[in-house]
Amino acid sequence: MSPEAAAPAFRRPTTWLLPVVAVSVVMSLLATLYLGGILDPKENLRHFPVALVVSDEGDVLPNGEQANLGQQIGQGIADGIDAEKIDLKQVGIAEAQNLLANGDVYGAIVVPSDFTKRVSILTQASVVAGDIERPIVTIMTNPRAGTLGSSLMTTIGDTALDSANGTLGERLTTQVTEALPAGATLSGAAALTLAAPVDIVVTPYDPLPDGTGLGLSAFYYALLLVLAGFTGAMIASALVDGALGFVPLEFGPTFLQRRRSTDSRLRVLAAKWLTMVVIGFVVSGLYVAIATALGMPIPNALGLWLFGVLAISAVGITAVSVLSIFGTPGLILNLVVFVILGLPSAGATIPIQASPALFGWLAQFEPMHQVYLAVRSILYFDSRWTSGLAHGLGMTLLGLVIGLLLGALVIAIYDRKGYDRTPAVTGSPGDEPEGLVDDVAQRSAGGE
Repeated sequence: MSPEAAAPAFRRPTTWLLPVVAVSVVMSLLATLYLGGILDPKENLRHFPVALVVSDEGDVLPNGEQANLGQQIGQGIADGIDAEKIDLKQVGIAEAQNLLANGDVYGAIVVPSDFTKRVSILTQASVVAGDIERPIVTIMTNPRAGTLGSSLMTTIGDTALDSANGTLGERLTTQVTEALPAGATLSGAAALTLAAPVDIVVTPYDPLPDGTGLGLSAFYYALLLVLAGFTGAMIASALVDGALGFVPLEFGPTFLQRRRSTDSRLRVLAAKWLTMVVIGFVVSGLYVAIATALGMPIPNALGLWLFGVLAISAVGITAVSVLSIFGTPGLILNLVVFVILGLPSAGATIPIQASPALFGWLAQFEPMHQVYLAVRSILYFDSRWTSGLAHGLGMTLLGLVIGLLLGALVIAIYDRKGYDRTPAVTGSPGDEPEGLVDDVAQRSAGGE
């Protein structure tokens, strides 16, 4: 059976062409942004924050030279990285720990205070029999700042230290070889040890507890909050309009058109806003209860619930305002703003510093990123004001104010100009609906 015979309405191109075009454009945008944002994080690196700590106190080498090899290693690391890709912060150990505790860096490279002393012992043990203890440089990752960020930190640290390790190895090999008695040679084991003298240890700073999804629980919780506001706005808007008679309600074969309310657009919008606030209180509480029941660690349940109320309300109120201003096209606009542009610019699965530059720009105002920063602070960083909570809270409040002001201003103008929500019939004669009966349920053929 042909499409025309199966569905006569399909003969009119406007019936199906607009949905096809709209869905194709939206899904193409989705594919481009999502795939473009994840395929090559290393190539997209820019200003990736890393701390470098050099605490070496220096020592006297076997040849009598006073040296600070830790400083040389640190300088080699700084010289060997691309300053455009890596934002290397050379700080003390206390400042590095503060940066890690606030999620301001994805990791730290730490050269200990006894680095030169250990090198000195190593060179002596290569000539004189004895235990060899290699000097250590620690790469501290920050799993609370993001799982992929920790992985990138390990790769960056290994790459930077490999070069510095090789340079130091050449120097030590030359010194030890020159100090050998005439005719003596280095053993194979000693030569291998001196060629790469530094033992690189990778360890997480303040590891995450079980039940955090390897550092993804904050992202998924933030996603749930945004979706509650976004989808809640669509559901609440449709149901409130149906209850007030502005659109019909359908339940299976049942079609219900209530008597149209005489409320102004602004009063209807205010009712939808209040509905979203109630939804925020209820759904945020349900989220906390469900997460707790599933075993997700929540160190500050009250703070998470309150911020959830704010986030759901802010996103929902803004989304309702957009729907009220733009009508049906507002559905697509909300989808683009809150989901399509929001997910890849959240900075959760892929760090912002490892994403295309477009996402870094979007992250400055996209709701998903702001919500994620606050949720991550509450769940992973003890709700520290400086760990993203202040920024996320402030931006979420700003979004709420913008949604309220934008909706109130534009809808008040609609009311003043007399743009009442009354149906307007368009199309050819015979296309009009066959009359709607107030407060009567119209059932399919064969019904009452």
